[in-house]
Amino acid sequence: MDGRYRKNIESGQLVEIVLKQHQQSGELTEGFVKQILTNAAFHPHGIKVKLATGEVGRVKNIIPE
Repeated sequence: MDGRYRKNIESGQLVEIVLKQHQQSGELTEGFVKQILTNAAFHPHGIKVKLATGEVGRVKNIIPE
Protein backbone atom coordinates (compact mmCIF):
# COMPACT_ATOMS: atom_id res chain seq x y z
CA MET A 1 0.00 0.00 0.00
CA ASP A 2 0.98 3.59 -0.60
CA GLY A 3 2.43 5.45 2.41
CA ARG A 4 1.64 8.81 0.80
CA TYR A 5 -2.08 8.49 1.62
CA ARG A 6 -3.27 8.98 5.20
CA LYS A 7 -6.24 6.62 4.67
CA ASN A 8 -3.80 3.67 4.23
CA ILE A 9 -2.16 4.15 7.63
CA GLU A 10 -3.57 3.29 11.04
CA SER A 11 -2.27 3.11 14.57
CA GLY A 12 -0.56 -0.18 15.44
CA GLN A 13 0.39 -0.94 11.83
CA LEU A 14 3.89 -2.19 10.93
CA VAL A 15 5.61 0.26 8.57
CA GLU A 16 9.03 1.30 7.28
CA ILE A 17 9.86 5.00 7.65
CA VAL A 18 12.76 7.21 6.65
CA LEU A 19 14.03 9.38 9.51
CA LYS A 20 14.93 13.04 8.88
CA GLN A 21 18.66 12.33 9.33
CA HIS A 22 18.47 9.41 6.84
CA GLN A 23 16.67 11.22 4.00
CA GLN A 24 19.92 11.50 1.99
CA SER A 25 20.82 7.82 2.33
CA GLY A 26 17.25 6.52 2.23
CA GLU A 27 17.92 4.16 5.17
CA LEU A 28 14.63 2.70 6.43
CA THR A 29 13.54 2.11 10.02
CA GLU A 30 10.86 -0.48 10.81
CA GLY A 31 8.33 -0.08 13.59
CA PHE A 32 4.72 0.15 14.70
CA VAL A 33 2.74 3.37 14.21
CA LYS A 34 1.87 5.06 17.51
CA GLN A 35 0.56 8.35 16.14
CA ILE A 36 -0.14 9.90 12.72
CA LEU A 37 1.33 13.42 12.62
CA THR A 38 0.32 14.59 9.12
CA ASN A 39 -3.19 16.06 8.98
CA ALA A 40 -3.41 16.21 5.17
CA ALA A 41 -4.97 13.30 3.24
CA PHE A 42 -1.89 13.10 0.94
CA HIS A 43 1.79 14.04 1.15
CA PRO A 44 4.17 13.46 -1.81
CA HIS A 45 7.06 12.32 0.44
CA GLY A 46 4.96 10.12 2.72
CA ILE A 47 2.73 10.64 5.73
CA LYS A 48 4.69 11.63 8.85
CA VAL A 49 4.20 9.28 11.80
CA LYS A 50 5.61 8.63 15.27
CA LEU A 51 6.58 5.03 15.98
CA ALA A 52 6.08 3.22 19.29
CA THR A 53 9.83 3.77 19.89
CA GLY A 54 9.32 7.56 19.66
CA GLU A 55 11.09 7.90 16.30
CA VAL A 56 9.46 10.26 13.79
CA GLY A 57 9.65 9.93 10.02
CA ARG A 58 7.76 9.59 6.76
CA VAL A 59 6.16 6.28 5.74
CA LYS A 60 7.84 4.66 2.73
CA ASN A 61 6.40 1.14 2.98
CA ILE A 62 3.41 -0.40 4.71
CA ILE A 63 4.23 -3.99 5.66
CA PRO A 64 1.24 -6.33 5.18
CA GLU A 65 0.33 -8.57 8.12
